[in-house]
Amino acid sequence: MSEHKVKLLDDDGDITIELETALKHIFEKYAVDGLMTREKIRQWSKDTNGEENALSEDSIDEIIEFMDVDEANNLTFKGFLQIYQLQTENDAAETLRDLEKHGYNLADLFTKFN
Repeated sequence: MSEHKVKLLDDDGDITIELETALKHIFEKYAVDGLMTREKIRQWSKDTNGEENALSEDSIDEIIEFMDVDEANNLTFKGFLQIYQLQTENDAAETLRDLEKHGYNLADLFTKFN
């Protein structure tokens, strides 16, 4: 059995197309008309981190303040990628755990979309 190296960021430090594709599938589970409302951000956080470790309201406020949102403060896919860009730069293992929580088998994550 060949071993696949999971690569989340490319050589320039940008999210790989494989990770972006996985994140797009996750984003679309929560997005309505291509946007995540505050309630959908909260639900994604609970599903990803568990009820006890879900984002606080202050943390959601920070996401809305610093990440890409529309005029109604709904998170865009670009903003969702920004969250994962920062997280992956600081703790790639956390991103891998998030992907697992959303049903991605890490052994074949980067071959299933090719």
